[in-house]
Amino acid sequence: MAEQTLEESVEKIANLVVECNRIVVFTGAGISTESGIPDFRGPDGLWTKVDPEDFTYQKFVGDRETRARIWQMQRSMGITRNAEPNAAHHAIVELDALGKLDCVITQNVDGLHQKAGIAEEKVIQLHGNMQWVKCISCGVRHPFEEVEQWIEDGVEVPECKECGGILKPDAVFFGEAMPVEATSEAERRSRACDLCIVIGSTLAVYPAGLMPVFAVKAGAKLVIINDGETELDHVAHVRVSARAGQVMSSLMAKVKEQLPLN
Repeated sequence: MAEQTLEESVEKIANLVVECNRIVVFTGAGISTESGIPDFRGPDGLWTKVDPEDFTYQKFVGDRETRARIWQMQRSMGITRNAEPNAAHHAIVELDALGKLDCVITQNVDGLHQKAGIAEEKVIQLHGNMQWVKCISCGVRHPFEEVEQWIEDGVEVPECKECGGILKPDAVFFGEAMPVEATSEAERRSRACDLCIVIGSTLAVYPAGLMPVFAVKAGAKLVIINDGETELDHVAHVRVSARAGQVMSSLMAKVKEQLPLN
């Protein structure tokens, strides 16, 4: 069978969007690379610049020197705080405005879906949110900018002002349990959707990568938009290997021809 052109694939996805009413969008690091946030496993990914072993929960909690190194790295990189949503994020907002979006399930910790305009309650963050810092002892949360200012003022390893406990970026580290409530809700919504659109994820990290599997097993259609192979290419109804911004912008233009925004 002849390979479909990008335009043909986008047309096919647009038809699915028009037909479906409970759409779950599942996003990974690839949707945010166009906002200047590096992915993790690519040629210039984060793991080529830092030691992923430093991002184990056990090492962060157990070694003050590791904590100091990570806080300084966060300060120097400024990955998420300066990033702005890109065309793909804004396209999902348009999908929501059409009444088609059930929720966004994201592996990302950058908060860009909310920044683009998706309501907080519609974004399920499986790996946390780097806009916040949390005390692992008492649970108090601080905005990242506040803790960042402490570091600017000379604090090497920030500690909780309430109980003196260890402060940690509110993202899931290796070896740390996934948030139970968010994971359960993501599975429930995945099983209930009629279309799952994967954007910018290889689906190689579990249990997050199981969400599209739950959707397909429950009868939903699966669309994958990712610049590279994924674990579920073989079951996708439409598979597009391209940058997310271009595809999603073209997709929403076609959808709005049929379903104009009110």
